[in-house]
Amino acid sequence: MSDRHTAVVRELGCVDYAHAFADMQAFSATRDADTPDEIWLLTHPPVYTMGLKGRGQAFAPIGGIPVVQTDRGGDITYHGPGQLVAYLLLDINRRRLGPKELVRRIEASVIGLLRDWGVHAERRAGAPGVYVTGRKLAALGLRVRNGRTYHGLSLNVDMDLAPFRAINPCGYAGLEVTQLRDLALPTKLSAVGGALLNRLMVELGYIAEAAPQPHSVVSHG
Repeated sequence: MSDRHTAVVRELGCVDYAHAFADMQAFSATRDADTPDEIWLLTHPPVYTMGLKGRGQAFAPIGGIPVVQTDRGGDITYHGPGQLVAYLLLDINRRRLGPKELVRRIEASVIGLLRDWGVHAERRAGAPGVYVTGRKLAALGLRVRNGRTYHGLSLNVDMDLAPFRAINPCGYAGLEVTQLRDLALPTKLSAVGGALLNRLMVELGYIAEAAPQPHSVVSHG
């Protein structure tokens, strides 16, 4: 793409979901027209997150895994160790990107990543995410407020998939999930994160910039 923008990239390690959620909200609420866009790469301890469509649903979490109400689109999903999460804090008004086009580009990033590794992946009409042989590999959920996005993408890499059995992933009954390990693909999180980031940079039209200073999301302990 000829129109390249800069995005600050933060690799945050394992962060409690509630802390990351609070920091996303704070960043989005306080940014201004000159604030650079950011992409956060991280993982979470085991947690179910309930999007706006999932409010009020009853389900039985496995193993005492906590449930956090969130303001992203979508239904209930699971995050846990061995899953790579990319949060996209973008000013789409400044980029002149609509939400649907943003989702398409995020999906294209994962599809391109899998293509690089010799695996065919696809999107599904009306069900945002990326699928391999009908099983969901990556989930998307965004919040757009005042033309700015937060939340983002989760990619199953090498994790315990059992907690997904307690839910209909992202609201789709009977939908199975998969992960890179089961596809005999790379599973080192740092390597997968770097490869995914490169694809996101291409599809979204960004040049990565290392974070100038630690972000508060790492200071909650």
